[in-house]
Amino acid sequence: MALLKRIARSRAVQATLGAMLAGYLRLVRATSSVVTNPPDLYEKAGMVMPVIVAMWHGQHFMVPFARRPQDPAAALVSRHGDGEFNALALQRLGIRAIRGSGARDRARMHEKGGVAALRDLLKALKSGEMVVLTADIPKVSRQCGPGIVLLARLSGRPIVPVAVVSSRRIDFHSWDHASIGLPFGRIAMVTGEPIFVPSDTDEAGLETIRIAVQQSLDAVHAQAYAMIGATDPGAPQLSQLEP
Repeated sequence: MALLKRIARSRAVQATLGAMLAGYLRLVRATSSVVTNPPDLYEKAGMVMPVIVAMWHGQHFMVPFARRPQDPAAALVSRHGDGEFNALALQRLGIRAIRGSGARDRARMHEKGGVAALRDLLKALKSGEMVVLTADIPKVSRQCGPGIVLLARLSGRPIVPVAVVSSRRIDFHSWDHASIGLPFGRIAMVTGEPIFVPSDTDEAGLETIRIAVQQSLDAVHAQAYAMIGATDPGAPQLSQLEP
């Protein structure tokens, strides 16, 4: 069993999986029709580039569809072994991978590469790349963490919540409600209004903005699913909503 795990996580196997995933996602994009809300979302985004694209965990397969070929982009990808082939797939799709992730415990930020990743994300934004990252912390679905708001405050760049959903898809029964599109579907892409975080925002203000990002992400997901005539399986229940 240990040998099989080592083989599965070898660079050659991960590269093959990454190439297969990228090829599959290109097939889905090429065979799907796309509808956007707002209809001029690219024109609006162009006025505030580079932006911080916020997504929920589980959208990592679909959000790359929102990027135009001419838009330089970098995405935050976990250092976990499963993140390797995701990073390689993103690179094949023209998105640079920044390795690292946040943590509920600030003491583990260094261990998980969060501090170094924050520096790299700031450099990417300064150089004109938009950056893509999940707003929720691993294993805590649909609750926005403070990291993305901190990045916006330090960089001065706005957060743009994004949802991308296909009418033909596989929904996984995972903690993050991951979803991946199937070919020949109808894809809905929805973006929220840009959310700016002033550099002098205090802790109370950061918390208010964190909740605003969370609510906007829930709203764009609800809109995207409605556009394809479906219901978001990962939508938070009333008992899960923050006071």
